[in-house]
Amino acid sequence: MQNQYLKAFIRYSTLNVLGMMGISCYILADTYFVANGLGAQGLAALNLAIPTYSFILGISLMLGMGGATKYTICKSRKEDKLADTTFTNTVFWAAVLAVVFILTGIFFAAPLTRALGAEGEIFVMTKTYMQVLLLFAPALLLNNILLCFVRNDNNPKLAMFAMLGGSIANIILDYIFIFPLQMGMFGAVFATCLAPIISMLILLDHWIKRKNNFHLLKIKPAFKITQEIISLGFPSLVAEVSAGIVMIIFNLILLNLRGNLGVAAYGVIANLSLVVIAVYTGIAQGIQPLFSQAYGLGEKENVRKILSYALVTIISISCLIYFSFYVFADPIVSVFNGENHVQLQGIATSGLKIYFTAIFFAGFNIIIAMFFTSTANPVPAHIISLTRGLFLVVPMVFLLSSFLGTTGVWLAFPVTEGLVAILCAALYFKLAPVYLPGRRLMGSSDNAGVNREV
Repeated sequence: MQNQYLKAFIRYSTLNVLGMMGISCYILADTYFVANGLGAQGLAALNLAIPTYSFILGISLMLGMGGATKYTICKSRKEDKLADTTFTNTVFWAAVLAVVFILTGIFFAAPLTRALGAEGEIFVMTKTYMQVLLLFAPALLLNNILLCFVRNDNNPKLAMFAMLGGSIANIILDYIFIFPLQMGMFGAVFATCLAPIISMLILLDHWIKRKNNFHLLKIKPAFKITQEIISLGFPSLVAEVSAGIVMIIFNLILLNLRGNLGVAAYGVIANLSLVVIAVYTGIAQGIQPLFSQAYGLGEKENVRKILSYALVTIISISCLIYFSFYVFADPIVSVFNGENHVQLQGIATSGLKIYFTAIFFAGFNIIIAMFFTSTANPVPAHIISLTRGLFLVVPMVFLLSSFLGTTGVWLAFPVTEGLVAILCAALYFKLAPVYLPGRRLMGSSDNAGVNREV
């Protein structure tokens, strides 16, 4: 059984990491094409509108990861009707929120753009990007939900192909729309919005070959099941939304300390961080179905075994990445320093070496948060996500930067992740031995009677 889970761990985590890498690369490509095709104003407009994308993505992952986690646990216990009820509730609330996003795009795009501080030509481009995103929210929401469910429905390879297919299509369409067709900012956002549609077309293979085990039911929404879905997926929402907030704060502080060069240097580091975190997130999302299945079957030792596989993998990858960044920091930064600005090169190179000491802790924190979520114990995951995403990193960057300047900004991330790692270890050793021996889902008073002890 352990060999079976080891093979599954390698398969699920590898496929999902490849998919997440594809997504991170298309985000980098999106920024590159906008910067080169639309100039500094286009890049500024993109940065102002990106929080809207992060929020929609966070909502979709909250529903998708939360619903898929509960679905897997139910399926492992042969509770097929409850599993289908979970999928139905997830899609229902996605539809409700999609309507809210569409109405927001139609009636409130302009006021929201002004609230973000956009003016003049930047206002027009920002409003265009934000409005199109909101109008295409149904596709963005449904794609991420289906990706999560298809992956958890024993088809991680197809989920990977869908993620990569959408990402590659986005990169190609970005180039075509922005350069040959000269569609401007509308072309950039249109390419981004077509990507999830292409991804869902690839996912259709799951239904064509009749591999799907989840179905829509004609039922009324169940509040308690919805509550579980939201609670289990809440860390994914926090991760996406807080990342945007933290980036804004870091930019403001660096702008005050080092001006535009400091912000540019952080841009280099943030883009690289995006790719590294995508690897860790890919491993975490890849092992989520395995955690949930083993937990649902009451196989507590296999849950711990999967966790050990993940932690060994994370430690190994972290050592390799940091060694590469430390030794090759200067040439890596040079790739993003097209104007060969000496001061920018120095700020980013030194910052890279300090900032990425955090990866030894960040991967551990992401895996432990996913462990709690996947085993239907979301409260510790909420604590971890909120602490590392907002509650600790924000005061830490203000505190350290006031004493150490730019160095303090770079140190805020590793210090935060290090302290959160201590918190994660404490939560694991305190809580895991208590609830792992039994098979218990949250919401013991569910109509479906989900609270069965082994």
